[in-house]
Amino acid sequence: MPDNTVTTRTDSSSPVLRIAVYSDRPQLREDVHSAFGTSSISADLPPVELVDFATGPALIRALHNQEIDLCLLDGEAAPLGGMGLSYQINAEVEDHPPLLVLLQRRDDAWLSTWSKADAVYLLPVDPIDLPLAAANLLRPGK
Repeated sequence: MPDNTVTTRTDSSSPVLRIAVYSDRPQLREDVHSAFGTSSISADLPPVELVDFATGPALIRALHNQEIDLCLLDGEAAPLGGMGLSYQINAEVEDHPPLLVLLQRRDDAWLSTWSKADAVYLLPVDPIDLPLAAANLLRPGK
């Protein structure tokens, strides 16, 4: 089975923050990529590299290899939604990066307590708010 990953920005000469985008929905992945662009999301952080994951096992493998600095998890992904994957990551991956679950419905936000997600972001994707939410989770000490 292929690992279903796509890297969108690479520059090995400078440090980058690798952000996983877990979703089976191409439009959501495209919206996230558009929101982040190709540069730094904040003046105090290095540039970002978005890495798409369409399957949970591929993302968990990357997390075990410590390849990711932040996970954006689609709460509506199928067959494994972002909440369930967040719960699984917390149970299986030591010292994992922050987990930000993307939700369609405000009423589902309470599930983030069960999933142990670090934060929840309500869709639709906003090109200012989503990178800001990510930057807040990526800063040291957060």
